[in-house]
Amino acid sequence: MSGKLYICPTPIGNLEDMTYRTVRILNEVDVIAAEDTRHSIKLLNHFEISKPLTSYHEHNKDSKGGYLIDKLLDGESIALISDAGMPGISDPGEDIIRQAIENNIEIEVLPGATASITALVGSGIETGKFAFEGFLDRDKKVRRKQLEEVKEETRTIIFYESPHRLKETLKDMLNILGNRKIALNRELTKKYQEIIREDIETAINIFNEKEVKGEFVLIVEGFKGEKTIKNSYEELNEREYVIALMEEGMTKKDAIKAVCKDRKITKDIVYKQVLDL
Repeated sequence: MSGKLYICPTPIGNLEDMTYRTVRILNEVDVIAAEDTRHSIKLLNHFEISKPLTSYHEHNKDSKGGYLIDKLLDGESIALISDAGMPGISDPGEDIIRQAIENNIEIEVLPGATASITALVGSGIETGKFAFEGFLDRDKKVRRKQLEEVKEETRTIIFYESPHRLKETLKDMLNILGNRKIALNRELTKKYQEIIREDIETAINIFNEKEVKGEFVLIVEGFKGEKTIKNSYEELNEREYVIALMEEGMTKKDAIKAVCKDRKITKDIVYKQVLDL
């Protein structure tokens, strides 16, 4: 009988956010797989947890993933922890979880600290619907393409960013997304926690005058304008175009308006073609 893989969130800053349940599981498992063993040993020592520790990170996930799966299949229990927060979110934990599922290994995810949700709730920006983007690419061309792809995302958007790239990312956001509301969360739950709730342009000015330190969670307001029609209707005439939009849920009036805007023609031209609809 195979063992069980426990996904154990750790504090994102304040050690008091460690749950009783997580401490118990870490004391009970056979092995703890950590993103950075040097970092994690300090946490484990603080809670007097003494268990075999092995590294599992982005650079060894292919080789170490197989090793951990073999242990699980042999009946051992393993706890996966990251440097901070919930494993599997923007880290290689996603891979070992997928491998465990493919091998019919039981997985138990423990609830706990998560930087993205903590930042979202305190942002003052809409929380009902949101999209998690994680880290943008380091390459500026790819990063700008990624921002173009979410330019018309109406949900609140969550990004992670390092202090070294924050200024450039904010400039790209201003140029591509426009001047929206943003909440910049730095060092969440730690002694020097800081939350800046401004618009993107003001945030750029703030960080032009101060040193950028710490990892950031950026909460960005969703798109509030009128969406560009992205569907490919080039081969349709105006009547067919209006019908296609109505079938997607638009009213006749809105469909006519959208076609006129997209084709840059007057309403009279389109209206005559759809009188009988």
